[in-house]
Amino acid sequence: MKTEPISTPYDWLDRSLESIHKANWYRSTQTITSKAGTIATIDGREMLMFASNNYLGLAGDRRLIEAAIIATEMYGTGSTGSRLVTGHLALHEELEMTIADLKNTESALVFSSGYLANLGVIAAIVGARDLILGDEYNHSCLKKGGLLSGATAINYFHLDMVDLTAKLQEHRLKYRRCLITTDSVFSMDGDLAPLREIMNLAAEYDCMVLVDEAHGTGVFGDRGGGLTNALGIQQDLIQVGTLSKALGSMGGYVAGSANLIDFLRNRAATWIYTTALSPADTGAAIAAIEIVKSDKSENNLRQQLWRNVEFFKQGLQDLGVQAIAGDSQIMAIEVGNIATTMQISKHLRDNNIFAPAIRPPTVPTARIRLTLMATHTPSQIRALLQCLAIMSSDRDSV
Repeated sequence: MKTEPISTPYDWLDRSLESIHKANWYRSTQTITSKAGTIATIDGREMLMFASNNYLGLAGDRRLIEAAIIATEMYGTGSTGSRLVTGHLALHEELEMTIADLKNTESALVFSSGYLANLGVIAAIVGARDLILGDEYNHSCLKKGGLLSGATAINYFHLDMVDLTAKLQEHRLKYRRCLITTDSVFSMDGDLAPLREIMNLAAEYDCMVLVDEAHGTGVFGDRGGGLTNALGIQQDLIQVGTLSKALGSMGGYVAGSANLIDFLRNRAATWIYTTALSPADTGAAIAAIEIVKSDKSENNLRQQLWRNVEFFKQGLQDLGVQAIAGDSQIMAIEVGNIATTMQISKHLRDNNIFAPAIRPPTVPTARIRLTLMATHTPSQIRALLQCLAIMSSDRDSV
């Protein structure tokens, strides 16, 4: 007797996964079994790492490791609860004061991740009667924060101040409050937001501004304060960022006025209702900020990073390799075709270089995203350039 297949409420998962595979969007994890650095052991193979957000090489720095150990020995492995109940440690206060000093703001608040920071802040400061105008290439957490808030969210064209102005003229007066959101350094192409122009428009149209400094903190500015610091912006704004990239730890933050931070302690759900940052992460982040703030020598980590960036950009130019190369540590070779992008990534991997393909829906068009670290050596960068030269030659001969 023939039996009919039993359907379940989860059958849609198989169909969705099949669609993801057909679109060449399927992704899987790569297992790393080594300490963070310029060389990584990935799935058992030693490879040069050119995909990490560990821009200053601090994630493997002995000083951060020791700070994490000391914090763990003093406070234990976990903070045991939310900040308003049992999780508020003296170490968290120290980190927040350190961040406020780095960002030149009155106060700061630490979240358990940068993603949670953006969700919590945006949902707390705007609502159904308000407007959000965001760069179309903003990070997912900025966009999701807008959805969570219930505000009307409208994108403006990437870095386009003419379009932002037009949308302000059309929409601003219809809403109680307006929030302009932007990354400072865009994570996939490495281009920079025109923050001075945004701040001028915000002043003209009575808007708040939230800048996500995830890829700028630690890298830009005379002591690592970010792009806002580098541009000398003094106006009131909300600065959000992460401790997990150039600062080599984990967690997120918001920095701004004392009133803003006091308000968020009472209204940011992703801070109120989640377990506080671990002692180890907190201690490591404090150590990282002290390193980037205090080292003003010509050979500090930021200067080493910028020398590596210039060396690599010059190498690309000499090879005639077309890349999206802005004024940051992030560069991209935009390919477009997903299958070709995957082949290029495989070619790099076959030559022991890790630089994975970044595909939709993360980006609008497929590309190879490359990141430089302060700790990359000239010989390591030359190895990447040589591999790209071979790849470019092979493609030209087809």
